[in-house]
Amino acid sequence: MTDTSTPDQTDTFAPVTTGLYIGGAARPTDDTLTVPDPGRPGEIVGHAAAASPRDVDDAIAAARRAHPAWAALTAAERAERMRAALAGTAEARDEDAAILSRENGKIRMESWVDSLVFELRWNLALDLADEVDATRTLDPAPGIPVTTTVAHQSLGVVTVIVPFNWPIAILGASLPHALLAGNTAIVKPPPSAPLATTRVVQRVAEQLPPGVLNVVTGRDADMSALITSPDVAKVCFTGSVGGGKKIMELASTSLTRVTLELGGNDAAVILADAVLDDTHLDRLHAAIFDTTGQICMNAKRVHVHRSRLDEVAAGLAARLEKTVIGYGLDEGTTMGPLHSPAQKAFVTELIDEARTAGADVREFGTLPTDPALADGNFLRPAIVVDPDPSLRVVTQEQFGPVIPLLPFDSDDEAVAAANDTWAGLGGSVWSADPEHARRIAGQLACGYVWINDHGATRLDLRAPFGGMKQSGFGREQGIDGIRAFQDTRAVADLDPEALAEH
Repeated sequence: MTDTSTPDQTDTFAPVTTGLYIGGAARPTDDTLTVPDPGRPGEIVGHAAAASPRDVDDAIAAARRAHPAWAALTAAERAERMRAALAGTAEARDEDAAILSRENGKIRMESWVDSLVFELRWNLALDLADEVDATRTLDPAPGIPVTTTVAHQSLGVVTVIVPFNWPIAILGASLPHALLAGNTAIVKPPPSAPLATTRVVQRVAEQLPPGVLNVVTGRDADMSALITSPDVAKVCFTGSVGGGKKIMELASTSLTRVTLELGGNDAAVILADAVLDDTHLDRLHAAIFDTTGQICMNAKRVHVHRSRLDEVAAGLAARLEKTVIGYGLDEGTTMGPLHSPAQKAFVTELIDEARTAGADVREFGTLPTDPALADGNFLRPAIVVDPDPSLRVVTQEQFGPVIPLLPFDSDDEAVAAANDTWAGLGGSVWSADPEHARRIAGQLACGYVWINDHGATRLDLRAPFGGMKQSGFGREQGIDGIRAFQDTRAVADLDPEALAEH
């Protein structure tokens, strides 16, 4: 693996500038977004173009013009062009990671992996090229004198909207599938962390036919046409529940299809017979606190058999005591700042509320002493042992470095508690008995379940991923993810012999 601690030009904190990329051409804008550094208040990471409504209309028009020729290619032909377009991604990964770490706040290695996962997902999608054009045949049946061929067709122009936390990796869960399915695309990076994602998308777009892939950055108020335009066939959105509801509302005006991958309140269910050695406790710790807790599929609640509660609390504490809170690019940092001051304030509220209610709140680590970081969005990680289940630290998605540990006494109680939530993104079951774990897993109301692990590090990038309940709907990844960007076309041929019998 590349040594991501090697200094490069981005470590000098030179401002980064990105523009739009529309119809095969870079486009600067007079108006720009200023991107602040969440770890170093007052420092600017760079500036991203702020698209006007006219720019957005031009991107939609460019994608629409490019669609017929792109859709006319076979999936194998599209895959060949897409594979070539990925050239250069690995070579630029160190620089992209440093930029992403600065604008996002997370540690450099996580930013490096962010880009790597994009490449992995891209190539896994291309491996499905032979399945994309597959058809199925319905033979004549009594009273049905036709042979019907069911094929798949692209939708047209699609918009892909990604969040700040893992923007490049998350883009890889949908963009290559949309393109391989025969659609053209417009990518909207997150306005608070647009720089690295824009660089990656433009680099790929430059190697594809003009208009097939476009990227626009800007203020949400100026970009609603990406959702409401009748020329946009589908929107794929990853973000908050509130954001997903707004997307649905806007998309309803033109009946634009949507896939929504929204927030989670994932339950990790630790059964009485769970293995809690260092390996499993390391997995649990990472599942909760990676990216300072800012991952949709992180564990957000840990339901522990009462007989193992102290053991889990001690195991997490031992790991949290080693947390090095600091700037994401600094060597040795294991936990960076939260992305925004608002999120820091929200998570602080949850912790304070739990403490005021009498819960056992345990905080760990030391905040940075460097004066340059004094006002950054840093927060000490915390565990909340045996809180009242009605507290917001349990019922809401924290999206930060705090976790409630909730005891249970029976499997039925654990399942009921795990499912007692608005969310249904992911979950996990921890047990030494695989059959026991699978039985419990089958009762969890969520879209993805891990056994004896949890979270993004163990996500099967070939499998369909998505949520239930208010965690959204639709699936990304794999052939299911490709079909989500297609519709069916049935062609019926009269069968002379069957017609004669009829």
